[in-house]
Amino acid sequence: MKYFIENGSVKRVIIRLDTGDMLLESIEQVIKEADIKDGVVVSGIGTLSDTRIHMVTTTTYPAVEIFPEWKNVPMELSSVSGIIADGSPHLHMVFSDPDKTFSGHLEHGCKTLYLCEIVIEIFEGLQLHREKNHRGILELEEKL
Repeated sequence: MKYFIENGSVKRVIIRLDTGDMLLESIEQVIKEADIKDGVVVSGIGTLSDTRIHMVTTTTYPAVEIFPEWKNVPMELSSVSGIIADGSPHLHMVFSDPDKTFSGHLEHGCKTLYLCEIVIEIFEGLQLHREKNHRGILELEEKL
């Protein structure tokens, strides 16, 4: 386990996505344009017409992953959350249709149906990055 303490003021960015806007691609664009190096996505809600995630399906390493997607299927987006480290987001999402709830790693290709709203809190006093460990897994670390 590792933990990191942020000792600065909190700056927030709120993103509004409209019909047809791409979810992860838009978040990445804002990260780049607003020069966000480190932060956390604390809220993400809305509706999606196209959804794509990846999920781990094994407990062994290397992991076996699947990439389910739903095209032209209305989904309620209940949550997007995760860490931005050195300008790179690692985000997960929870979404549902009328019968089932799904979750997984947010992938490119998720399209806004009506609207999405995302809140990012920026770390001003904490610098993060990811380094591969001996198994090739990216671990969150603090830049010293």
